[in-house]
Amino acid sequence: MKIDALHNETELLTEIAAGSEKAFAALFHWYRDKVYSTALRLTHSSFLAEEVVQDIFLKLWVKRSSLSEVVGFEDYLFIMTRNHVFSILKRMARQQQLVDDLQLEMPVAENTTYNRIIDLEIEEIVHQAVELLPAQQKQIYLMSKEQELKRDEIAKTLRISSETVKTHLARALRHIRAYSKLKLEITISWLLFFLVN
Repeated sequence: MKIDALHNETELLTEIAAGSEKAFAALFHWYRDKVYSTALRLTHSSFLAEEVVQDIFLKLWVKRSSLSEVVGFEDYLFIMTRNHVFSILKRMARQQQLVDDLQLEMPVAENTTYNRIIDLEIEEIVHQAVELLPAQQKQIYLMSKEQELKRDEIAKTLRISSETVKTHLARALRHIRAYSKLKLEITISWLLFFLVN
């Protein structure tokens, strides 16, 4: 269902431009899933897709005064989402390239210290990511990684299907990877600053 089926889109954007939180909530309700779907398709990460949704609607609220001038809001929102996702992916790729270059240039002793710091940080970040998992995903992930149980063994213990275990593990790993990438950006930037300067 399109938003203008309930409310004229132009009027809604005009109300938002005037600062109406109720109108903005309606906009969020109708377009949140579209932004999420676009971001998920481009990033293949539910965690990143959720981050994109928050970023996009924050941007829309910050620049709300100009929304009344937008023609074809759905296309405008798609382009805005796509560009934001590409910016995130480029930033992550640049960050990884910096790390790779720095490791090549470092003396062996410094490189070893750097890697040790990063390893400890990764361990802590993964722990944080696991703690944020939904209860069943967390339980299944820990049974797999810490107890080293096979999928069938986990399924039998929890009385669920092997396919359900597989789905939970895949979702848990996607979340952990996405969370770790975002958190590591901050750590790596900090280390680059002190190690390069």
